[in-house]
Amino acid sequence: MASNNSGRKDPLPVFCFRVVLDLAGGSDVAVSAYFKSVSGLKYETESIPVKEGGTNDTTFMLVGATKWSPLTLKQGFTESSALLKWREEWIVGQGTRIGGTIQQLDTALNVKSSWKFTRGWPTKWEISEFDASKSEVAIETLEITHEGLKKG
Repeated sequence: MASNNSGRKDPLPVFCFRVVLDLAGGSDVAVSAYFKSVSGLKYETESIPVKEGGTNDTTFMLVGATKWSPLTLKQGFTESSALLKWREEWIVGQGTRIGGTIQQLDTALNVKSSWKFTRGWPTKWEISEFDASKSEVAIETLEITHEGLKKG
């Protein structure tokens, strides 16, 4: 039987991930949570076109600001939703910004890759449609706007 230590790098599954939220806004208190889905792990840098007088055959492209996409977390809704509570704190002016980490796991639940976001705050909360003709779980969606995403 051949050894499987050939240095091969297999792609990681998208169904194994965990989110760690620093709900105390910078302290050592972190809550690990599992979600149905996480999206928004992306960012882009603007390009600024500049035309130079006398140069008619090209437009120079300068590097602009980097924009971070909001993170979208989805999970089954429970009556004691910590995500909804955090969002409601912002509505009354008592919310705190938090950081967190999205961890991609292998099938043995070992962390293989991670992304850290900083100074996040809940900009949107939503619950799935109530429909008596369906037998689905209610899903809550929270959108977190943040100020940076870094490979951790």
